[in-house]
This record gives sequence, C-alpha cells and structure tokens, in this order.
Amino acid sequence: MNYIIDTHVLLWAMFDTDKISESTMEILLDNRLYKFVCVVSIWEIVIKIRIGKLPLPEGVKGLLSRIDELGYGIIGLERHHIEAYAALPLLHRDPFDGIIVATALAEDMTIITVDENIQKYDVPWIW
Repeated sequence: MNYIIDTHVLLWAMFDTDKISESTMEILLDNRLYKFVCVVSIWEIVIKIRIGKLPLPEGVKGLLSRIDELGYGIIGLERHHIEAYAALPLLHRDPFDGIIVATALAEDMTIITVDENIQKYDVPWIW
C-alpha cells in the first residue's frame, strides 16, 4: 500500500513524534511500505518558514535532507493531479489540503492525517 503524508504529520515525524498515534508510527517506520510527501506540503512549509511562522534552523536543505532520512519519497504535481483537484467538491478552502487529497485519489494512496477537513472527502485515510 502507498501512503501520502499530510503536512502536519510530516512536521510531527520530523520534530514531535509523541503527537503521532502508535498505529500510525508503525506505518511510518515500516520500510516495506511506500510513504510519500506531496511537493505542495514542502511548498507550504517553505512559505511558513519565509513568513516567520515556522522556525526551521536547518532551512530548506535541512528539510529535504530530513525527508530523505525518514525514507519518504516526494511526489510532484502532475496534470492528472490538477484534474483531480478541479473535480473535488469544495468542502473546505485550504488549497494545499485539496492538492493532497487530489494526489491521493489520482495515485490510489491512503492519506496519513488527523485533519478532520481532509477526512470529509471520499478518500482513504488513516490515523
């Protein structure tokens, strides 16, 4: 099974694993499973770093290195993801979450999230 990691889960996996449920942590640590971070999650984090909302001393290079260390792939934004996003109902207005949902749908992935707004969509998710 392939998983896509929501932005907040990525940050917790990097800095605050106590916030992650035991069952989710098992998935994140299982090297037999494929876990991905959507490029828009990285973009969202970089925006927060640039506006001073998220201090990250290692900067973007450190962020990308940490993603590699955790063994997560990075999935880009492709045409079929944009088409899936355009077809989504507007259940809430966070475009980053919408792209994550659309990517999960287009790639047949399960989202790892605690975000109740994402859980409103007809997409597989776990926590």
